[in-house]
Amino acid sequence: MVLGGGIRNLNQYAPGQCPEDFLGAVRTKNSLPCLVLGGGIRNLKWRKRFMKKLLTMALSLALAFTAVGCGKSDDADKKSEGVMTYAEYDAAELKSEVTIEAYVQAKQSWWDNKATLYTQDKDGAYFIYNMPCSEEEYAKLTTGTKIKVTGFKEEWSGEIEIMDVSKFEIMTGSYIAKAVDVTSDLGSDNLIKRQNQLVSFKGMTVEESEDKDGNKAPYLYNWDGSGTQADNSDLYFNVSKDGKTYTFTVESYLCDNTTEVYKAVESLKVGDVIDMEGFLYWYKGVNPHITSVTKAK
Repeated sequence: MVLGGGIRNLNQYAPGQCPEDFLGAVRTKNSLPCLVLGGGIRNLKWRKRFMKKLLTMALSLALAFTAVGCGKSDDADKKSEGVMTYAEYDAAELKSEVTIEAYVQAKQSWWDNKATLYTQDKDGAYFIYNMPCSEEEYAKLTTGTKIKVTGFKEEWSGEIEIMDVSKFEIMTGSYIAKAVDVTSDLGSDNLIKRQNQLVSFKGMTVEESEDKDGNKAPYLYNWDGSGTQADNSDLYFNVSKDGKTYTFTVESYLCDNTTEVYKAVESLKVGDVIDMEGFLYWYKGVNPHITSVTKAK
């Protein structure tokens, strides 16, 4: 490439030739292309051919860089040897040993050197319950962190989870899932296919909840109203769509009484129309663990 300077007469070179004194090597149309910037290129026909070749080169380079980038992404998505794909995990029998790789999306709790996590890859989600984990390791499990886990696939009241973890490893890689809108799947058999994933619900209407004494309110502390805000109780509230009502939860280990979502639910009124995000937990049916509540747009 010649970027002006040191070449006083461009017209001494025929089309397709390149000055040999600038880079110390002759570059012609049969070797590397030469780009001359500045100066008077008087042969219009040759200049058009030259610019066409230059554009072709630029597009080829762009495609090459894109292919390299995609290759890296594909490699990052590959499972290590002996690790199940999500489809293989989904098909595995209950109580069978499973080994998965996934990315931490949220941490529900850590207690007595055990962690409970919401994790996900690009194909599905995995709820990991009471995984042996030191406090130092738990601190490293930030959102997006890739981990490898070996444990047993179990079910509790409809919730599929990995328990009795025997191996756990932090790996290189990062992925943060985007919430998938599942509003239209409410009440259908398709919804459970998204179990434990980060999901969203749009245009839901707040309905009355009733406590153990028959008192009605927009939400309850604990499922029966027996808790309090001071005790950091879970919040339960009912929302409806298309004539059907569902019970959603703010799980206080995940989002305690100091969080925005906890306070947002405490400010709800019956009839409010809201959008939500959360993890598609299951307890005797759909029971999402909500992490965000906003007024419907």
